[in-house]
Amino acid sequence: MTILQWLTGTNGGLLSSCAVIVILILMLLMSVRLYGSYRNKSIYLMLITGLALAIVKFSILLALPHPGLPSPEWSPPSWLYLTALLLQIGSFIIINFVYMKLYTNRLAQLKIVPFIVMLVLAIASAVVSWFMLETPSEAASSSSVFPVIDLYSIIIVFIMMLDTRSSNMTSKYRASLIVFFIAELARLGDRYLFTGEQSWLVLLSQYLPIVYFTLLFLLLFEWVIDRLMSTYQSSIVDGLTGLYNRRHFITKAQQLQNSSKSIAILFCDIDNFKKLNDTQGHHRADGVLKQVSEIMREETSGIGAAGRYGGEELLACISTERVKADLVAEAIRKRVEEESIVTISVGVCLAKESQEVQELIKLADEAMYQSKTTGKNKITMVKAPSAASSSARTKAKTNA
Repeated sequence: MTILQWLTGTNGGLLSSCAVIVILILMLLMSVRLYGSYRNKSIYLMLITGLALAIVKFSILLALPHPGLPSPEWSPPSWLYLTALLLQIGSFIIINFVYMKLYTNRLAQLKIVPFIVMLVLAIASAVVSWFMLETPSEAASSSSVFPVIDLYSIIIVFIMMLDTRSSNMTSKYRASLIVFFIAELARLGDRYLFTGEQSWLVLLSQYLPIVYFTLLFLLLFEWVIDRLMSTYQSSIVDGLTGLYNRRHFITKAQQLQNSSKSIAILFCDIDNFKKLNDTQGHHRADGVLKQVSEIMREETSGIGAAGRYGGEELLACISTERVKADLVAEAIRKRVEEESIVTISVGVCLAKESQEVQELIKLADEAMYQSKTTGKNKITMVKAPSAASSSARTKAKTNA
C-alpha cells in the first residue's frame, strides 16, 4: 500500500475526521470559557451549539464508507448520511453567523432572519432528499441519496462567500470560506462523478476540512487574545486620555526608578480648565485634555511614561540619565501653548536616589502649585531630598 492509498483510504479518512474533532474540541473549550467570562452570552452559546453539531457530524462521518474503497460489510442507512450532511450545513450556518457577528462593527446590525431561513431550507432540502430516495423504506446505500441537499450545501457556501465581499471581514475568514467551498466541490465531484477514481479529489475532500477548521480556530484564538488584551488595557489605561491610570503609572515609575540612576516626575495641570469647561462645554474640554495628553505621550516616548493623575492633572516620569528634565518639561509646555488653546503649569521633581514614588509625586505637585500661583504657564523645579535627610526629618517629627 502506497502513502497515497493510505491517505485516501479508510485510515486516512479516520485520521482526517479525528484531526477535525480535536480542533473542534479545542474551539469548544475556548467558547465555553468565553461564555463564562463575558456578558454577551447568547452569541457564545450559539457558537457552542454550532461546534457541538460539527463534532457530532464528524463523529457520524467515522461510520460512513469512504470513497474509492469497496463497500464495507455494513453499509450505513441513507438517513445517517442525510443527518451528517444536515448537521454540517446547520453547524456551518451557525458558526459563520457567530463569526460575522464577532467581527462586524457593533453599529452594523447583522440580521439573524436570513440565517434562520437558510436553516429552515436546509431541513426542507433534507426532507426532499429523503423522499427522492429510490427505496426510502429500506436501509439503502448513502450513495443513492438524490443530490438536493448536496447542491444546497454548495449554494450556502457560495452565498456566504458573496456576503463577506461587502462586509468588513478578515482575509483569513474569507480564505476559510474558499477552502471549504473547494472541499465541498471536491466531495461532490468525487461522490457523483468519479466515485473514488481520482485520488486528488479524495485528498481535497478529506483534508481541506482540517485547513478550514484550523483557520477558524486561529480566528477564534485571535479573538480571545484580543479580548484578553482589551481587558488588560482597560485595567491600566485611562479611558479618556489613553494614558496610564494613576495606579499603573506609579507601577511604571517604580520600574523606571529601579532601572535608572536618576528620574524626574513631571506634574502638569491645565490652566483655567474649569473656565474652559464652563464656557465651551465638556466635549471641547475633553478634546483639549486628549490633545495635551497626546503631547505628553509623544514627548516622553522612549524615555519614560505618561499618566493621568485625575481631572486635568497629568503626570510623566522620565529617566534623566540621557536627557535633562527641564528641557523635556519645557518642550511639553511650549508645544501645549503653541498647538492648543490652553497652557499648563508644570512642577518637576528630580530624584537621584531610590525614594517612594508617591513622595516624589507629592513634591512635584507642590512645585506645580507654585507655578500655578506665580503666573501659570511656567515650570518650577525641585530636587527630592536625599533618603538620609528624609529619614532624619521623619524621625524628628516622630520624636516631637
